Amino acid sequence: MSEFLAYVFRMGIFDLILLGFGEAMDAGAVSMVKGAATRKPCIRHYASVGLWFGGFQAVMTLVGYYFGARFISYVESFDHWISFILLTAIGLNMIKESIGKDSEHVDTSYSAKTMLFLAVATSIDALAVGVSLGFSDVNVWVAALIIGVITLIVSVIGMKIGSLFGNRFKSAAEFTGGLTLIFIGAKILVSHLLP
Repeated sequence: MSEFLAYVFRMGIFDLILLGFGEAMDAGAVSMVKGAATRKPCIRHYASVGLWFGGFQAVMTLVGYYFGARFISYVESFDHWISFILLTAIGLNMIKESIGKDSEHVDTSYSAKTMLFLAVATSIDALAVGVSLGFSDVNVWVAALIIGVITLIVSVIGMKIGSLFGNRFKSAAEFTGGLTLIFIGAKILVSHLLP
C-alpha cells in the first residue's frame, strides 16, 4: 500500500500540467486586464502577452532551478518542507490577491518596457517554483517548457476573455491558481513523508 501511495504522490506529467496552470494564473489575470483595457486586441497583442508571459515563466523556472541546485546538498533532509512552504506561500498570496479590494490597473501599452515589467512581475513566483523543482526528481527543461506553453495559452485565452467580459473572471483565476499551488506543495510534502 505504501508503494502505491508513493507512486500516486510522485511528481509526474499531470503534476507538471497542474503546476503550469497554477503558475499561469497571475499572467492570465493580467492578460484579462490587458484585454479589457485594449477592448479589441489583434494578433500582435495576443502574441505579445503569450510570448512575454510564457517565455518569462519558463526562463524564471530555469533560473530558480539552477540557483536552487547549488544548495540541494545542504537541504536534502528537509527539501520537501521548503517546497511545501514556498508553494503554499505563493498560493496563499494569490488567494489573498484574488479577494483583495484593490482593482488592478494595466495600461494599453505593448511596448517592450511595459511588457518586460509585467512579465517579470507575473513570473517572480516561478523563481520559487524553480527552486522547489530542484528538490524533486523532475526534468526541469520539460517542466519549464510545460509551464511556459501553458502560460502562453492561458495568457492568450485570458486576453480574449478580458476583451469580451472585462475583469469579471480575474479573481476566480487567481484564486484557482493559488489553490492549485497549495495542492501541489502538499502533494510533494506527503510524498516525502510516506515510508
